[in-house]
Amino acid sequence: MLRPAHRFSSSFLGALGVLLALLHAILAVTATADKSMTADEIAHLTAGHAYNVRGDFRLQPENGNLPQRLAALPLTLSAVPLPPATDESWKTADIWVYGNTFFYEQGLSAAEKLFLGRAMIALVSAALVLVVFFWSRALFGWNGAFISGGLMVFCPAFLAHGALATSDVVMTFCFIAAVGSWWCHLRRPGPLWATLSAVMLGISMVAKFSAVLLPPMLMLIGAMWIWSESTRAGWRGPLLRVGRSLGVHAIVSVAIIWLFFGFRFSAFASEFADGAGFNHGWGFVLNGIGFPAKVIYWLREWRVLPEAWLYGLSFVLQFSRARGAFMSGEYSVTGWVSFFPWAFLIKTTLPFLLLLLGLTISAIRTRRPIGTRLREDLLPFTPLLVLFIVYWITSLASHLNIGHRHILPTYPVLFIAAGWAGRWVSFRTPLAAAGVLILSGWHVVESTVIRPHYLAYFNQVVGGPANGWRHLVDSSLDWGQDLPGLKQWLDTNAPGEKVFLSYFGTGSPAYEGLTITALPTLPEVGPPRPWHAFTPGIYAISATMLQHVYSRVRGDWTAELEKEYQQVRGLEPAFIAYRDDPARRALLLEEMPAGRWRTAWVRFETLRFARLCHYLRVRRPDAAIGHSIHVYRLSAAEIEAAVGGSATQWHDAIEAAITRRSPVNAPVK
Repeated sequence: MLRPAHRFSSSFLGALGVLLALLHAILAVTATADKSMTADEIAHLTAGHAYNVRGDFRLQPENGNLPQRLAALPLTLSAVPLPPATDESWKTADIWVYGNTFFYEQGLSAAEKLFLGRAMIALVSAALVLVVFFWSRALFGWNGAFISGGLMVFCPAFLAHGALATSDVVMTFCFIAAVGSWWCHLRRPGPLWATLSAVMLGISMVAKFSAVLLPPMLMLIGAMWIWSESTRAGWRGPLLRVGRSLGVHAIVSVAIIWLFFGFRFSAFASEFADGAGFNHGWGFVLNGIGFPAKVIYWLREWRVLPEAWLYGLSFVLQFSRARGAFMSGEYSVTGWVSFFPWAFLIKTTLPFLLLLLGLTISAIRTRRPIGTRLREDLLPFTPLLVLFIVYWITSLASHLNIGHRHILPTYPVLFIAAGWAGRWVSFRTPLAAAGVLILSGWHVVESTVIRPHYLAYFNQVVGGPANGWRHLVDSSLDWGQDLPGLKQWLDTNAPGEKVFLSYFGTGSPAYEGLTITALPTLPEVGPPRPWHAFTPGIYAISATMLQHVYSRVRGDWTAELEKEYQQVRGLEPAFIAYRDDPARRALLLEEMPAGRWRTAWVRFETLRFARLCHYLRVRRPDAAIGHSIHVYRLSAAEIEAAVGGSATQWHDAIEAAITRRSPVNAPVK
């Protein structure tokens, strides 16, 4: 008699799923231990803490009330003090300056504040793993659940963003949970799923303004359900039920929005309102956005929704009309239809792409006949298909092409769909099972090799992370996270050398122990940079700054720019005198007022830095910190060739850099 096969209980397997989610959160949080503040975290945490403590919602209403409050909750419970409301940056809602004061000039250390906020978001990312795991379990069984859950646990994109104090992972969770609970509500009538679905929709509306896509998604899902029910119950009953339910969902959503804004229309807390205002006025955020401006104006006049929520929506619509963007050497302010497909192709692990390709081929070869059978086969996937299709259509039309993170909500759909491969993990199909296990293991290896630089992950299509900066920057690669790594490299490889830094992010070089001469930086916080000359030393430049994505002179270096540069460069001796010789400065001020000298210096600095970056983009770096900050050791002769000579000398230097094969030091990770 054969010994019966042992089967693990559902509770045991479910517990393993919970452990997978916990592993994901731990991997994500621990990977950020030596990472500095990413660009948006300072705004999310400062604004969220202000919402919780002061009930004032002006600082950054465009990025979702819920994620900011959630990330800042530990700071609120710890009673971390905010800078005084008398600060000018508070009154003008300048979140970058106010946040810099909050993080680097008082209270808990910035590292402690950052860790607490990141840990809160990691819990949401872990919850997202559980949604993927158990949804796949419902469709494909336990084999599918562990394939889906494992793929998500080790996905570099979610390990990168799953422990950042931002809104992207929270909104991803809200999308998948909202469509899922709505589908369960339609298929299982009763108060439990109805309540959960309505609450999830309301929570989504305060998570991020991309949630405005959810109502049409729910309507499409409802239409599919009505179609499926019409064959046995007719159209009238299901149609009325969906209509009533959508009405209740709308009421609950509006109530939740009001709840998160303290059931108060004004964005201003009365005790802090004296002299305070939004960072941009209403006239600015409504100007040029078309018909939505009329709707928002009406909602504001009739106080249908809180002022801060309406302002945040207006802000998003205004700034999504045009934004500087970079893709594989091209520049645009309105984006490309190909941006997100290209980002998906090169930022997703190759084994996962191959697994999806295999599943697609298998599905096509199944050759299901069009008709009732196909409808029955596809019906369980309705919410996933609607979420995926609607989100991708709107993404392709988006002018906001600044980061791979904006398509994160589509990944859980693919992770769940990958659970279909679970049917191949069987002794009956050993070759297919081996293929699935090899691809899954390869996915884990890809994630392990890039750790802890998950944000900088690029696959073999573009040659891996070392070449990522040539294709995408900003939050797809360089979000300000590698200042500690730069400090470590400098201490080891360049002690005592002069360091020039062009940094993209909101971390503080001084806080990280870096003594630097500042090159152009974003965002600009603090007093204007003093005039300085380029001297031999270490030049550390963030990939986003190196590609000049947000510069006024981005793109090709033209003959007109070269001519202007040579003209402005003629003022360099005067700049030196203006800085170092008070007597000469007085004479120079008689020739031109101080404001015009400042304008001339800024233009010269902009052109000089752009010319330098054009040279450095073809020169191999001496090191690449976390793949996001390029480090160059430049001699006096090299600096002279890059920014001091004629156009001919500059072109000769570029040609020499192209033909050079070996860097001074091997790039480091």
